Amino acid sequence: MTTSPSKDYFVGLKYGFRSGLEKRVADELNSQGISFSYEEMKIEYTRPARQSKYTPDFVLTNSGIIVETKGRFMTDDRAKHLLLKAEHPHLDIRFVFSNPKQRISKSSKTTYSMWCEKHGFKYAKGSIPIEWLRETKPSTS
Repeated sequence: MTTSPSKDYFVGLKYGFRSGLEKRVADELNSQGISFSYEEMKIEYTRPARQSKYTPDFVLTNSGIIVETKGRFMTDDRAKHLLLKAEHPHLDIRFVFSNPKQRISKSSKTTYSMWCEKHGFKYAKGSIPIEWLRETKPSTS
């Protein structure tokens, strides 16, 4: 059985995003007056035996926090983020999930939130927490 894309998916596409969740997070950032870029940063990382590039969904300009929005958190995505964390430990990559209690697979008891906690990633449900929006880059002096 094939599933058709959700209404949110098409709403996101209409406004230049890949999903309705991305559009909703962008709208929230705009309504809070938070400066951000959307899929502009390119971060190189090495997959075993091949060079790759990662394009974050959102980068909060004031703090450098990278926010990745996920409805589905697939195996390849999880592997990619572990590689990124290993190669770029200075990056602050966080996730906003549609449902952090979703299991990573039908046969696993591990949820998206459990995976994040195990691997040291911050996460939220549905939108970016206000605390994240208020963070600023640490001074280098």
